[in-house]
Amino acid sequence: MTTNNIVLVHGLWMTPLSWEYWAHHYTERGYSVYAPSWPGMERDIRALRRQPESFANVGIRQIVDHYEQLVLELESPPILIGHCFGGLVVQELLDRGLGACGVAIASAPIKGVWTLPYSTMRVVTPQLINPRNNHRAVPLTPAQFHYAFMHTESKEESFRIYQRYAVPGADHVLFQTELANFNPFAESAVNVRRNNRAPLLLVAGAEDHVIPPRIVKSNHKLYRHSSAVTEYKEFPDRTHFIIGQSGWQEVANYALDWCRDQELMIEREQKRIARQVRMVQDRGRGGGTRQVA
Repeated sequence: MTTNNIVLVHGLWMTPLSWEYWAHHYTERGYSVYAPSWPGMERDIRALRRQPESFANVGIRQIVDHYEQLVLELESPPILIGHCFGGLVVQELLDRGLGACGVAIASAPIKGVWTLPYSTMRVVTPQLINPRNNHRAVPLTPAQFHYAFMHTESKEESFRIYQRYAVPGADHVLFQTELANFNPFAESAVNVRRNNRAPLLLVAGAEDHVIPPRIVKSNHKLYRHSSAVTEYKEFPDRTHFIIGQSGWQEVANYALDWCRDQELMIEREQKRIARQVRMVQDRGRGGGTRQVA
């Protein structure tokens, strides 16, 4: 049975408000939409900007555990959709056997991705260059936000989006991700060989400076030894703000329609297997009854 639930996971430097268009769009299509904040971020944007200490030390495992609890409370496995670090969270939730389907949009790299293009380093290096930021929540400047999220738009439009959505980012998750390949116990590790997880779609924006297509493709390649469905989709002319920039509806509809198609394919396969099982059982019952002449 197809699910009626969707869980949206926001990314770094953002809050659930960044999903406002998607949440309304999916609700109008008849879905129950849940867009909780990361732990410690259950306040409005102004409060988060004034006092970011409440979430400065939040880590990847803590965030994943937080969303796992929500998913387990739902009546049916939901569609999981995440942006940036939310995409990493979606992959970890699927790895835990949760969700009916997952979409990771411009996902932060899981452990095993070594590709770090110049544009990515330009965004994250100022955050990582000071080791003390590992326990701080540091904001992007309007100029940094423009380069990272909206470089194809005017600075005025970028600043408008910055004022509405941007909050300080918990740099601890940045440190965890960027150093993951040197940490045997990295919290961003995912079992990419798992065969019995739900389908996963990895989405990239062709003009993304934070998570360029090279990173998403490297992430996709890690799953090559898994028989579980894993697909890659790239949208042209999209920046890191792919979930809110003009044309977001195309991305939102593609993600949902892809998940629905996967659910229908799984349903058909389950029905086919059930029919085969019934046929075997029927033959067994027939073969077990013999008439004596």
